[in-house]
Amino acid sequence: MTAEEVTNEEQNNIPMEGEDITQKKDGGVLKLVKQEGTGTELPMTGDKVFVHYVGTLLDGTPFDSSRERGEKFSFELGKGQVIKAWDLGVATMKVGEISQLICKPEYAYGTAGSPPKIPPNATLVFQVELFEFRGEDITEGEDGGIIRRIITKGEGYTKPNEGAAVEVCLEGSCEGKVFDKRELKFELGDGESLGLPSGVEKALMAMEQGEESLFIIKPKYGYGNTGNSKYNIPGEATLQYKLKLTTFEKAKESWEMNSAEKLEQSIIVKEKGTQYFKEGKYRQASVQYKRIVSWLENESSLPEGEEQKAQALQLAAHLNLAMCFLKLQEPSSTFDNCDKALELDDTNEKALFRRGEALFAMKEFDRARADFQRVIQLYPSNKAAKSQVALCQKQIKEQHEKDKRLYANMFQKFAERDAKEEADKGMENGGGMEVEENGGQE
Repeated sequence: MTAEEVTNEEQNNIPMEGEDITQKKDGGVLKLVKQEGTGTELPMTGDKVFVHYVGTLLDGTPFDSSRERGEKFSFELGKGQVIKAWDLGVATMKVGEISQLICKPEYAYGTAGSPPKIPPNATLVFQVELFEFRGEDITEGEDGGIIRRIITKGEGYTKPNEGAAVEVCLEGSCEGKVFDKRELKFELGDGESLGLPSGVEKALMAMEQGEESLFIIKPKYGYGNTGNSKYNIPGEATLQYKLKLTTFEKAKESWEMNSAEKLEQSIIVKEKGTQYFKEGKYRQASVQYKRIVSWLENESSLPEGEEQKAQALQLAAHLNLAMCFLKLQEPSSTFDNCDKALELDDTNEKALFRRGEALFAMKEFDRARADFQRVIQLYPSNKAAKSQVALCQKQIKEQHEKDKRLYANMFQKFAERDAKEEADKGMENGGGMEVEENGGQE
């Protein structure tokens, strides 16, 4: 029997009924609800959906079933990870709904089919049950801090990068109340000066031009544990932002710039970072200084005589980053940038001093004292370093006293335990003799 004959015979076995859910209304996907779902919310593009399904040919011949495997199937909706019919059909379903999808070849496996179980030009029938859907986690570590729900898919494949010029319509809300509604033009990295939480900029860097999405932003990427008094946002509040990225222009990447451009841009962003620092916007300042490092740290084709200028810019960037992270109370990042600065200038006063401050904050008082003593050795007039050495010595002494008390208590407990064990041993030996004597009497 030919594939065409199989198709004709199949079509006589299962009635072709249901609602046409295709955009073209070409009958390519017919949906018939077998069990109504709950609620009103439908999954959106990019959502991770969890389903059970049974797939058959039109004559009822089964070819695949997640139920037989005993494991739900999951995929990201609208990303082309499944056949077109599924992307269309599941997008119309509610949680708990069971629907039958009759899918013509052009919305399934086409003229090729999927041998050996699905013949060419096969119309397929799926019974699908939707159990759950959840938004897309766009954070680097997938910690659930920023969840995206796509309302309208964007165009193209490129996304804004750090420093990109963006135009955006935004609406921020908290506990159902809108607190911020604006149309803005700004460079990514400048958001804090506009009252935007860091999560908004991270969200924009995941969007395509023309995209409109809803983002759920947890406190870590929102206004943290302090909240925002201007907008009357309490600490530890979860925010919701509706963002539409109208247009953007990417900032030049390192590989797109020649050496002269990198030096020119580094001077510009250094001034920008310094202005942010003066305003107390340490996170924004750090973003600018990081750009200098990314542009210059591996640059090997500098014009003659420009190496010294590039090194001075890198050194300043690392020193300023160290200061930003000290202000942000991130001592490990301070330490790392001081180390980088000392690779460029191993006797740099600020790098040694700030590394000492970082080590002190990390409670590594011996190492901190060594850095401060090195500062005094190289720069005897540095009074702050002398004060820090005294503080380190005080902390070291207190730690020694604490350890001494701890060990004294520990040794006392050991001595008491040993004495008890000896006493118990004596009791056991005495008891054994008495039993033996009693035994003899018997």
